[in-house]
Amino acid sequence: MTVCQYCTPEWLEESDKNYKQNPDFKERLKKLSIKVCYRVKAEPAWGIDDDIIFGMFFDHGELTKIAFLDEEEALSEAEFVLGAAPQEWKRLLRKEGKFVTDFMLGKVALEQGSKVGVLGLAPNADTIIEALTQVKLQFPDEMSEDELDRYRSRMVEFREELGV
Repeated sequence: MTVCQYCTPEWLEESDKNYKQNPDFKERLKKLSIKVCYRVKAEPAWGIDDDIIFGMFFDHGELTKIAFLDEEEALSEAEFVLGAAPQEWKRLLRKEGKFVTDFMLGKVALEQGSKVGVLGLAPNADTIIEALTQVKLQFPDEMSEDELDRYRSRMVEFREELGV
C-alpha cells in the first residue's frame, strides 16, 4: 500500500487514481452529484500554518475533480464547504468517528450550504472516506521532528505553486 502524507498533492493524486481504477466506487456513488470542499483548519504544531481546502466533485458517481482550491474557488464552485481541525479529519479518515455524529456535535462545521443538503451526503460519507484512504495516510502527529520540518517546507512549496 502506498504511503502518502496527509493533505499533500500526492495524496489527492493517489486518491484520484485509485478511485478511477476501482469501478466499485463509481457504482456505489452513482446517485451522488455534489461539489463539496473540506477545510482543514490551521494547526501550526502539525505543520499546517494556514487553513487549506481541498474539494471532491462528483457527477453521478464520476469523480470529476479532486484538488486543492483557494478560498474564493471553494466558495464559488462548491455547494458545500465543511471545516474541521486536522485532528478531527484524522479521526474520520481513520474511521474512529462517524461523519453524521461529528457533524451534529459541531466537530465538523458547515461553512457553506444547507444543513439538510449536507445530511444527504451522509449516506455516502463512508464510501468517500474509503476512497480517500486507499493509501496509508501519515499524519503530522505521527512524523518525526525532521519529517515534520520537511512536511512544513513541502506544504509551503506546493501551496505557492498551486496558489492555495
